[in-house]
Amino acid sequence: MKVFLKHWILIVCYWVLTLSTASASSCDKPFSEVFREVSPSVVRIFSVAIDPFSVMERVQLGVGTGLVIGDDGHVVTNAHLVYGASEVMISNGKEDMRQAKIVGVDPISDLAIIKLKAPGVQLQKARLGDSGKLAIGEEVLAVGYPFGIGKTATRGIISAIERVVPLSTFSWMIPFIQTDAAISPGNSGGPLVNRCGKIIGINTLYAEKGQNINFAIPIDLVRELVPQLIKEGRVIRAWHGINGRIVPSQLMFTLGIVPGFLIETIEPGSPAEKINLHGGTLPIVIGVQEYLLGGDVITKVNGEQLTDMETVARIARSLKVGDKVKLEYWRNGKLHTAEIILPERPILPGDVRRFRERRRPR
Repeated sequence: MKVFLKHWILIVCYWVLTLSTASASSCDKPFSEVFREVSPSVVRIFSVAIDPFSVMERVQLGVGTGLVIGDDGHVVTNAHLVYGASEVMISNGKEDMRQAKIVGVDPISDLAIIKLKAPGVQLQKARLGDSGKLAIGEEVLAVGYPFGIGKTATRGIISAIERVVPLSTFSWMIPFIQTDAAISPGNSGGPLVNRCGKIIGINTLYAEKGQNINFAIPIDLVRELVPQLIKEGRVIRAWHGINGRIVPSQLMFTLGIVPGFLIETIEPGSPAEKINLHGGTLPIVIGVQEYLLGGDVITKVNGEQLTDMETVARIARSLKVGDKVKLEYWRNGKLHTAEIILPERPILPGDVRRFRERRRPR
């Protein structure tokens, strides 16, 4: 019996190792092969936008990259490339340029969907992967049109996952993939590809003051938002107008601030402003983080205690337009309660400002 079990264990171990080896080899394609597979799905995008709020440089030209994600020719790219554009054109790498229309734009995730106006042009759809299983150190390829000079591939690794970049008050809701694969102006909207030839991210940002610090939108988020962008032309989000962060332990102990979610800013015209919630006015820096103190501290949402940002993010993602939300918060040592009904979040002036800044020539 012992001999039988021993042989059985050896057979199982050999089978597992064989599967692992097969799996590894199937995702170990040469990057030259990966580029050949992905390249037909990567297109160049040109946009023309007129900034009505400027006196100089009113006409802004955008050059970037797009990825074909649908059999019907839908192309995903970055919102900052096409938002507000009066003209958008697509080239599949040849000399021809074809007019495209904007199907949907989302300022929060920096995603947009565009599509060729003229039917009958066949574009090859890319294969989408899974960004939820990425590992730090995994090799990747970034494909795009840096500076519009031509289709280019750059190689790197996954440097970090779930990376929050402080672009806006919504940044903590949309963590990026960080990579050291070179991403330059013009790469915006292009794919980040794994060794299987599958898309695991859409390139969107690079650090101007750092080297080899670049970011991509996880493809799982893209897959989640694209249907709404195509159907509704936007991503429908509930709007409360509350921005801030969990009270750090240093402030609890040194200043006696109660634990909870510290309101730092309130968006003008939002439900939070209408029920008279207060944001902060006193800036204080701890390490490299700036906090605005003096605002209300929310301790509970619909009866659930706010103890960490994971809880805050989970609750925020669950909120829908039309939901009634009950808040408990502290102000000047007293506990208060309030209720708000959430409308749809509009595109705000801050969103538009970021679009203009990121489209501006560098």
